[in-house]
Amino acid sequence: MRCPRCQEGEFFISSPYDLKNAGKIHPKCPKCDLDFRREPGFYFGALYVSYGLGVALFVAIYLSFILFLPSLSVWWPISVIAISSLLLGPYLYALSKVIWIHMFVKSKKK
Repeated sequence: MRCPRCQEGEFFISSPYDLKNAGKIHPKCPKCDLDFRREPGFYFGALYVSYGLGVALFVAIYLSFILFLPSLSVWWPISVIAISSLLLGPYLYALSKVIWIHMFVKSKKK
């Protein structure tokens, strides 16, 4: 969760689980001065990344239950998916914003 250019500066103001400041980013990188606020609506594309991460989480949990615990009721994987989605939601939201900006900014670190 660092700057996409220098990989040193903090991207977010606080932890993803600080719900009061969830998703708030620094205006610029404190190390290399990269502007994180690209244009209005730039981070709407992160919704697609977040959706993909959520689907990957769903599929991984469901397949794990089917392959390793096939005798359990279908409500077990559904319950685990629901709980993990709630617990990992803020982290996946933050991760999707970081992935999105990394797709458009080239790294200068060697």
